[in-house]
Amino acid sequence: MPVHTLPAAEALRQLDQFETIIDARSEDEHALDHIPGALNWPTLNNAERIVIGTMYKQVNAFEAKKRGAALAARNIAAHIERELIEAPRNWKPLVYCWRGGNRSGSLATILGAIGFHVTLIEGGYKAWRAALVEDLPSQAQRLQYRVICGPTGSGKTRLLQALAAQGAQVLDLEALANHRSSVLGHIPGLPQPSQKRFDSLIWDALRKLDPARPVFVESESKKVGNVRVPDALINAMRESPCIDLQLPDTERVALLLEDYDFFVKDPEHFCERLQALVELRGKAVVDGWVEKVAAGKTPEVVLELLTMHYDPMYSASIKRNFTQYGQAQACVLADRSEASLDKAAESLCR
Repeated sequence: MPVHTLPAAEALRQLDQFETIIDARSEDEHALDHIPGALNWPTLNNAERIVIGTMYKQVNAFEAKKRGAALAARNIAAHIERELIEAPRNWKPLVYCWRGGNRSGSLATILGAIGFHVTLIEGGYKAWRAALVEDLPSQAQRLQYRVICGPTGSGKTRLLQALAAQGAQVLDLEALANHRSSVLGHIPGLPQPSQKRFDSLIWDALRKLDPARPVFVESESKKVGNVRVPDALINAMRESPCIDLQLPDTERVALLLEDYDFFVKDPEHFCERLQALVELRGKAVVDGWVEKVAAGKTPEVVLELLTMHYDPMYSASIKRNFTQYGQAQACVLADRSEASLDKAAESLCR
C-alpha cells in the first residue's frame, strides 16, 4: 500500500479523521511537545539518537545510516509486535517525525508494505508547529469569551469548575499550564509544560469549542508561571465582557488555605517562596511574615498578602488591561461552599 503525504496545514484540519497518530521521534522530543493525542513510537530512542548523531559528525553519514537502519529496524519490529498484531486492515495511522524524513519515513514504509493506509505529514513536526502557530490566532478570535475577574482567593478556578460541571464551555489556562498564576503559584511536584506544549494544549482546547456558545475563562495575565498565553488569545480576552466575582475576605483566606494546603503542611517551603517578594515588599515586611508563619499565624499572613500585595496589584492590572471591566456583571458569593458556587454557575449559564 503506498504511503500518502499530507501538508501540515491540512493535517491540522483533518486531525480527528485519524484513529491513531504516531510520533516516531525520541522520548525527549515527544515530551517537549507533540501533536495532541499522539503515541510515541521512537524509531530511535534517546540514547540511540545521540549515538547516531555522533557517528554522523565523527565518522561519516554512510556508517551512521547503516547503524541507524539496524537500530530503527529492531525498534519498528518491536512496535509492530507490541501494537499491531491484532490491528485490522482498515487501520489508518497518521505518522510524523522531526522533519518527515528518515525516522517517520522508515516506519511509514514498513506499515504501508504490510497493507495499512498510512499518511505522513509533509515536513514533520517542524511544519506542524509552524502551521499550528499560524492557526492559533483564528482559533482564538472565532470564540466569544466571558472573563471571570476577581482578586486572589475569590474562587475563580472553583467557579470555572462549577460552570464546567453544568455543561458550560470553559477554558482553564491554569490547568493547562500546571500553575496558579502568581509568584506563589508553583504547584510542588508538577512541572510546567514547555511553551510549545502549552501552545499545543491551548490550540487543541480552542478548536474543540463551539463559537455559538460563550467560553468562560479567568482573567489571566500574559504569563502563567513560566509560559506565555498566545497574544491573539490574551487580546481577545481583554476585549471581552467581564464578570466581577466577589467573596468576603475571611472566606478568601480560608479558600486559599485549602487550595494551597501544601504551604500549610510545609511552612518552611512557604517561607522560602515568600522570599520572592522581597524585591517588591522589602526585607522587613517579608521577615515579619516569616516570623508570623513560624508562630503559627499563617492565616494572618495570608490576609496581609492579599490586602498588601495581591489586591492592589490585581485591581490596577484588571482596570488597565480589561476594557469592559467597568461594566462587569457582579457575581457575589456568600461563602466558598459548593452550593454557593453551583448557584452562581447556574445564574451565569442562563
